[in-house]
Amino acid sequence: MARHSETQRLKWALAISAVYFFAELFAGFLTNSLALISDAGHMPSDVGALALSLFAFRMAQRPATHHSTFGFHRVEILAALFNGLTLWLIVGIIFAAAYHRFFDPPTVESYGMLIVAVLGLIVNIAAAAILHADHHHNLNMRGAFVHVLSDAIGSVGAIAAGLIMLSTGWYLADPLISIFIGALILFSSWSLIKDSLSVLMQAVPKGIRLEEVRETIESIDGVAKVHDLHVWAVTSDIYTLSAHAVVENGGDFHQVLNGIEDTLKERFHIEHTTIQLETESREDKEYKAF
Repeated sequence: MARHSETQRLKWALAISAVYFFAELFAGFLTNSLALISDAGHMPSDVGALALSLFAFRMAQRPATHHSTFGFHRVEILAALFNGLTLWLIVGIIFAAAYHRFFDPPTVESYGMLIVAVLGLIVNIAAAAILHADHHHNLNMRGAFVHVLSDAIGSVGAIAAGLIMLSTGWYLADPLISIFIGALILFSSWSLIKDSLSVLMQAVPKGIRLEEVRETIESIDGVAKVHDLHVWAVTSDIYTLSAHAVVENGGDFHQVLNGIEDTLKERFHIEHTTIQLETESREDKEYKAF
């Protein structure tokens, strides 16, 4: 159900961005406005980012196979990472263009720039509002949201630059504000890239402390000790755990296993577990062998 809601939100955001892209491109050719055509040129990156996120959700719904036993959930993480890295590429292009404009600031059609920026801001606010509800708990949705949000930040910056240039004729405002926008985009996309890499490196998911998981399992009746404990995320909201649990001598293995699985599911939302149960006597034997 959650995946269906996220998919529908992505479809709406994609539709809005695609319609605006074609409308802006058509208006640019109709009015012979280079400003409109140029602004439309960056819209495919947003449309592509949203389409990639939608494709990732579709892939994640495919069943597991003999070769991909965890299914295709990681495609969502790869899409989020790709979207984050694409933003860094765009920032690099912005910085390079701003550097050249410092030495020879061109005349900018400020009024046309303002119209384009205001329309772009409205479209991106609408798309961001649609995506906002689901972006906190899913990296793929966050990647799409950050792309749209970055574009909205760019529109705000363009409006500010346009107003400054209209009132003062100071064309250096354009590259200066562009650098500021690029810095904001880098800041907003850093956590997306970092969290995506964290999942791919199978780090302990955010919000889960490994020591707390260990202490929780060892507090369950019949569990003497836990070792070889690993917790990682397959994707944003699917956690997996593997561990060896030492059962007290005489303990009921089925009762202990049910207790561990129920506790992990209830307290940490970890539903995929692989737990090897061992007796204390076996643990002592292995310890003496070393």
